[in-house]
Formats: sequence, structure tokens, C-alpha cells
Amino acid sequence: MNLTDKINAFAKLGEILRNPDDTKFHSFRNEIGTLNSLVSTHQNSNGWFTPDQLRYAIAAAGKSLQQSKIEKWLHKYPLAAFENKNPHKIGVVMAGNIPMVGLHDYLSVLITGNKFLGKLSSGDDQLLPLMHRILEKIEPGFKGRAEFTDGRLKGFDAIIATGSNNSARYFEYYFGKYPHIIRKNRNGISVISGNESQEQLHELGNDIFRYFGLGCRNVSKIYVPEDFQFATFFESIESYSPVIDHHKYKNNYDYNKSILLVNSVPHYDNGFLLVSESSAYASPVSVLHYEKYQDIDQINLDLQNHSQQIQCVVSESKKISHAIAPGTSQKPQLWNYADAVDTIEFLSNLK
Repeated sequence: MNLTDKINAFAKLGEILRNPDDTKFHSFRNEIGTLNSLVSTHQNSNGWFTPDQLRYAIAAAGKSLQQSKIEKWLHKYPLAAFENKNPHKIGVVMAGNIPMVGLHDYLSVLITGNKFLGKLSSGDDQLLPLMHRILEKIEPGFKGRAEFTDGRLKGFDAIIATGSNNSARYFEYYFGKYPHIIRKNRNGISVISGNESQEQLHELGNDIFRYFGLGCRNVSKIYVPEDFQFATFFESIESYSPVIDHHKYKNNYDYNKSILLVNSVPHYDNGFLLVSESSAYASPVSVLHYEKYQDIDQINLDLQNHSQQIQCVVSESKKISHAIAPGTSQKPQLWNYADAVDTIEFLSNLK
């Protein structure tokens, strides 16, 4: 396979994910049937993976895999990065916090001509193998290029591992002698200027509640002006209130509410989200931290100083460096690398 073959295959995979019911994909009816079944039943094995969340994740993956976007992602690299005469086996340890969280690493390994060896999370062990079966059917050249396991990784040449700060220490110990990318906890942050429309605040709700707040790109903390009115914010996100009907989310909400009350911690409560003042970036499920500010330039400096804890920054303000628009944190593009580590560069530089 040359690079064009791989790009075309990725683009067709994206088209199938965007339009699985299109009759022109009749030859993929078995795989699409399996995908539809997973959407309906995955919640039985992982309560966080509701049909709505899975449909969103699949559609988002499909939208990212448009040919023009794939080409934009790859255009800055030399052709040699993808013409691999000596493929390596890349072990990838995947988290299971949100659906198909390892998809980008999988695509990066295959597009650079390497072999993918994925250690699946028990909470998300079916979607990515199914994606590969579809890709093999689109382009037979991918056969034998990926294998998946729920056991110990063996025989790899390099490692990409994603997990918590605790698991990262484990990864460093066991994988430190290999070329590696090891990712730790990060969070999405939002800077509210006070000039947002209700629609923009509503879109921020998607950054907070999508995947129940479990993703590293979910907004877990907001910076607000000194005179910010939370009543307007709560009114704008009211349509997300059905999140409290999910039993696992509600259990977290009830537990965290009791902790705040027992410890007499001042907080806002709209019935489905707890908002508490804190300097911490990470917050528990159902809790949003906030911090007041006077000088937005100082916020830029603070975010720069703590960049190792931040995955993305959401803001409508043009004064915030590298900010993305409200409502887009869970729609990353292929060139939005996790932890700002260029996976293609890492893979193409392996000796």
C-alpha cells in the first residue's frame, strides 16, 4: 500500500461511520449490523457507554475521517514518514474512559506503515477491533497490520500508553527502556469572558456533560469574571438535566453532594451539576470547579504555567491563547494531538 491507498481507505471508513445505513455499503452489512448491535447493547457491559454516547463517538470519528481532513493532517510530514521499509510493532495501552479513545493512536500507527498491537480496556474492547475488520475489508493491505489483546503486551518495539497519573508511574517503570509516549491525567478548562451568548454557554454544556465528563477533553473547571452570574449559566445548560437520570452519574452526584454538605463547602447546585470554587483542575464526575479572575492576561499566564495538566482550553475570547470554541472539545481534529505530543513524528523517527 502507498500513502494514497491508506488515505482512501481511512476516508471510506469515515464515510461508513457517517452514513452506516447508506445502501451503497451493502457489502458491509454484517459489520454494520454488528456496530448497530454494539450501540444498542454495549451499555450492558459498560454502563457509561449509552447508545447516545456511542452514536456521538462514532459520528465524531466519521466526521474527522474526511479525505480533506486526513490530507490536512498529513501534509506537513515528509513522504518518507509513511513509506516505512522497516515496520515496527507498536504496543498501545488504551484507556477505556470514553468510546474508541485509542482510535487516533491506531490510525497513526497504521498510516506510518507500522504494526499495531493494542491492549484493550475491559470497558471498551469491541469497537476498535470492529473498526479494523471494516478497514481490512476496505483495503486488504491492512490485513495482519493490527492485533488486539486483553492480556500482557509482548514483542513490541515501542509503546504508547494512556492512563492516570498512578498508572503512568507503572508505565514508566515497565516501559521506560523502550521508545515511548506515556500520557497522564489532563483536563479541559474553560475561560468565560462574560460576553458569551446563551447559545455559547449552552454549547459549553456539551463540553462539560458529553461522555458524562469522563474524557480528558471534558471541561472540569471554568474561570469566571468576579461579577459572573451563575443563574444565566444554569439557565443556558438546563437542557442537559436528563444526565441526572443516568444511574451511575446520579450516584456520583449524590455522593459528591453529600461530601460538600458534610464538609460545609459552599457550592451551587442546579439539581444535576455541583459547582464548587477550587484551584484544582480535575473535578469528580458531576462536579464543576470554578475560579474567579480579574485580569484575563493573568489567566493566560496561569494556563501556560500549568500546561502539563491541561488538554484543551475552551473560550469565546480571542484573548485566550489557542482556545477552541464552546461545544467543540469533544470533536478533536486529527491534528489535535493528545498532550500536544506529535504521534506521527514519534513513530516516523523510530530507528
